Amino acid sequence: MSKVKVTRHIEAPVQKVFQTVSNIEGFSKAVPHIVDVEFLSETKTGVGTRFRETRMMGKRKASTVLEVTEYVENELVRLVSDAGGTIWDSAFIVEPDGVHTLLTLRMDAKPYKFLQKIMVPLIMKGFMTKALAADMDAVKEYCEK
Repeated sequence: MSKVKVTRHIEAPVQKVFQTVSNIEGFSKAVPHIVDVEFLSETKTGVGTRFRETRMMGKRKASTVLEVTEYVENELVRLVSDAGGTIWDSAFIVEPDGVHTLLTLRMDAKPYKFLQKIMVPLIMKGFMTKALAADMDAVKEYCEK
């Protein structure tokens, strides 16, 4: 299993930060690389929400189906995806820090196919860490406007 953890101090209230990361429509407004969101469930927020997120990865589009598996108002939202021979388990943890917010994104990647067991640790160390940091920077900028 490979893990990445990215944390940002955001000068905005917990509620605003949580709404941005827990609501895919808000998240897609904050993160410019997300170019399309298609809901696959009737639920659009909270546990059971399933959606296909399409983002620009360099010059090409990549789509991933995600499901919200845990949701605690103003504290935590957890998203899980099974893609490319790997279970991608991501949690946004929102904590008050005075009048501001501490936002942590924790991603665990559990490859179950042979090639992915070799490739995923390399991807997580380089590309994925940079991409997650860019997402968190975009959320910070969006929430602080």
